[in-house]
Amino acid sequence: MECLRFHCKPSDEDRSSLPEEDVANGEVPASSHLLKQQVLLSACLSCEGCVSEEESLKISQQNLEEVARVLGLNKKCDVSKHQVLVVSVCPQSLPFFAVKYGLDIPEATRKLCGFLKSLGVQYVFDTTLAAGFSILESQRDFVQRYSRRHHDSQALPMFTSSCPGWIRYAERVLGSLVTPHICTARSPQQIMGCLVKDYFTKQQKLSPDKLYHIMVAPCFDKKLEAVREEFYNSLLESRDVDCVLTSGEVFHMMEQMKVSLADLDSVPLDHVLGEAGDPALVRHQGRGSEGFLEHIFKYAASELFSLDVEEITYKTLRNRDFQEVCLERDGEVLLQFASVYGFRNIQTLVHRMRKGHVPYQLVEVLSCPGGCVSGRGQAQGETGGRVDKALVQQMEEAYSSLPVRLPDTNPGLHFLYQDWLEGQDSTHANTLLHTQYTQQSPSQTLTHTKPPHIQW
Repeated sequence: MECLRFHCKPSDEDRSSLPEEDVANGEVPASSHLLKQQVLLSACLSCEGCVSEEESLKISQQNLEEVARVLGLNKKCDVSKHQVLVVSVCPQSLPFFAVKYGLDIPEATRKLCGFLKSLGVQYVFDTTLAAGFSILESQRDFVQRYSRRHHDSQALPMFTSSCPGWIRYAERVLGSLVTPHICTARSPQQIMGCLVKDYFTKQQKLSPDKLYHIMVAPCFDKKLEAVREEFYNSLLESRDVDCVLTSGEVFHMMEQMKVSLADLDSVPLDHVLGEAGDPALVRHQGRGSEGFLEHIFKYAASELFSLDVEEITYKTLRNRDFQEVCLERDGEVLLQFASVYGFRNIQTLVHRMRKGHVPYQLVEVLSCPGGCVSGRGQAQGETGGRVDKALVQQMEEAYSSLPVRLPDTNPGLHFLYQDWLEGQDSTHANTLLHTQYTQQSPSQTLTHTKPPHIQW
């Protein structure tokens, strides 16, 4: 059984169809055909076409037109009814804008922030802080699983949980073979949603339903993640993340609005904690993603075996997207981890797991070949929908130029564990930083039974 990747991309004709009057006065052109088109099943990685009509409707509302609607209402209605717009930008999206703008990442980020605020967005954050939470909680989850490996057959291997394409495939197709092994830590996107809707709203004395939270991500699959049931608060009638836009969608909006970089102000990102000044842009370890494997590997080596690992050496197996790392002492293999990117490699991993031939204690799984920087929401070429390899290489080089900061050393995380979450092991921390993944039956009502276009 194969998991198929479907793609949807506006045509060049769509892009050139915006009348100039639609973008007058710097307003988002909500009436354009490009912004009205729905993001359907063809825009995301879904298993066996299992997106229900209800899910399809929710996903179709995650677009530029919906953002324009909220911005438009703010201009028309009484101030007391305004929604505060907050944008959170994934670090893996920033290299895309840097390459497209021809700037380094810090300056490209300031220009992006200036553009978003010119539209009426009040706050722009990056999600590095949330990713730090996800990494720290994943580290702790792995060590706890390792300690019970002898009496819990489902403790290991542990699979990472930050990729929604992988999660959907695991839940809808692989089921109980895999779901008990998935790390319970929420993804950086959804932790950022909690941080904004729970912590930040309290600091600003806002009700969560008065804040509209937009995520800019490299991946279409993040739209599916945002509409999951567990990330909706029925009492507050509020989602942790209200709308996900891909990097490409934001850039195409700038093109349609004929935005000139020279005319944009360079505006620093905002601090979730409210500090003054331009926050330093950093990344976590790992190529093009958040580096869960490297962080967990080094943490486990220290916690479980009192070994300090400075550098990790990858051994390439099938290809660059299927690699493993080992921790050895006196000839004994103590830990064996793997990174598996892309569904061709994931299929190989699953085949081995069914046969009981998986030697790994942890597998970092990502649905996009090359990792998050190669997400189809920003890595597609101008024609044909295929990955632009030159663009990806430039983005990887730009991303690697950011300095690495270990989440363990981030004082902001330690402060928030106490001030927001009441400690690392608190009920509040477990509720907001973790979730559960279980086997799910494919939806009874599907949007498509025979996808019109299939492409790896």
